Amino acid sequence: MKLSEQTFTIGKLAAAAGVGVETVRYYERRKLLVQPPAAAGYRRYGAPHLERLSFIKRAQGVGFTLEEIAELLTLNDTRDHHLARSLASEKIRQIETRIEQLGKVADALRHLVHECECGGQEMPCPIIRMALTP
Repeated sequence: MKLSEQTFTIGKLAAAAGVGVETVRYYERRKLLVQPPAAAGYRRYGAPHLERLSFIKRAQGVGFTLEEIAELLTLNDTRDHHLARSLASEKIRQIETRIEQLGKVADALRHLVHECECGGQEMPCPIIRMALTP
């Protein structure tokens, strides 16, 4: 059976996407994933559900929030590539800013570690002193 023809229970869908059942339900409540109608007491999810779950997981992995992912999904449905590119470009700028900030934090910690290595046992630890100083 082809993946496009395969159907899943919520548990099998969650397992195939590498998420928990509660995550699937949460995404349904957030309107990120359409809940299929129940047939014979069970909801059967298809390949499009798995693809959408996989997209959400990948988008989170590169730093998009669920709100941003919802917007990207809407843009995909309307085929607004220009706005999708714009959102992705803004996310890149945010990531680059965060990388710059983290670089500064790493430099400050390297400096403290160096001070700690160079100080004697009779001196207070600069790392602990920094953490206690308001």
